Amino acid sequence: MAEPQISPAETAATSANAVRPRRAVTSALTTTIACSVPVFLVGGLAVQIREELGFSPAGLGLAVSAYFGASALASVPAGALVERYGSTTIARTGVGLAAASLLTIAVAARSLWSLIAILALGAGANAMGQLASNTSLSRHVPVRRQGLSFGVKQAAIPVSSMLAGAAVPVVALTLGWRWAFVFAAAGALGALWLVPVERDDGRAAKRAGGERATGALIVIGLGATLAAGSANALGTFLVDSAVAHGVTPAAAGLALTLGSAVGIAARIVGGWLADRMPDRQISVIAGMLTVGAAGLAMLAMLNTATLIAGVVLGFGLGWAWPGLMNFAVVRLHPQAPAAATSITQTGVYAGGCVGPLGLGALAAAAGYPTMWTVAGIAMLFAAAAMVLGSRLLRRHANRAQIA
Repeated sequence: MAEPQISPAETAATSANAVRPRRAVTSALTTTIACSVPVFLVGGLAVQIREELGFSPAGLGLAVSAYFGASALASVPAGALVERYGSTTIARTGVGLAAASLLTIAVAARSLWSLIAILALGAGANAMGQLASNTSLSRHVPVRRQGLSFGVKQAAIPVSSMLAGAAVPVVALTLGWRWAFVFAAAGALGALWLVPVERDDGRAAKRAGGERATGALIVIGLGATLAAGSANALGTFLVDSAVAHGVTPAAAGLALTLGSAVGIAARIVGGWLADRMPDRQISVIAGMLTVGAAGLAMLAMLNTATLIAGVVLGFGLGWAWPGLMNFAVVRLHPQAPAAATSITQTGVYAGGCVGPLGLGALAAAAGYPTMWTVAGIAMLFAAAAMVLGSRLLRRHANRAQIA
């Protein structure tokens, strides 16, 4: 398949407006944090918000699921917008929408249903920020360093979770939880200044073409749904599960903090390794999910030793793969990175939606050991889907080379 031809004038314009890789990575990290922080802040301040608005933990799960469900619905349209208007415009739109969502929660969230509505309306920011960042990294970071860049960008998710946790003692317990959302909105708007200006960004996006491996991407997206649904259970139910089995709340909280730190390190190190072994990344993800499933199984027989091992394996491998997935997909679809990753990202968001609902109901009906066992089995099925998707991607790549 022939690559689109670029005129000398366009090449000169592209060089003139080139964005330094470090600037692109910094922008991708801050944009992703700004666009995803609303849902994590709601989770981090859940105790204070629930006391004022008067809803149960089930209501919190519903709010989080609604956010990720709306993100899943917005993912493919957001990818099309990035390809049409460019990453700069859509990244700034996403950051602005996230800041508006945070401010609206601070001012207008007076019940569970108003909170859910605001979160759902602002969820499009999550999809826009993720896909615009993917496109910016694919176009401004050299291929030999893209694995690390995607790892750093995906580390923004556990960083957002840690920032939300820090907001509890620093702001929520001193000034009130609504002020935490005001300060977060101001911080999100600060990310606008870090989005690089790319005057030829829209033209480059419109010039993109090429055939996408849609079938393979859908299979990988289904695997991502199962994997994300299982992995999200770690952050959602780990503390409550540990306390229910006799672990002290302080120790359970430290285990969650450990998991977040391990997740950040694993995403960055995984991306660094991907640059040194760029082929067969989806197969590597399948192996990570298999080990992650073992970690979830350890949580089913919870004691102090298995808690630590399960957290390290679950967060370190079972929830460290999104950056590798984006890297693998972008490498095979450099002509339309946002459109391609929007399909797989839909799967990640869908898992974030159905995972807490389904697994939470299972835990209520059959207990946490059963829930962790089922989550581990689902993660194994996710690994199998990734293997199948990897084979389909390689087949597509071979056909493209022949064409």
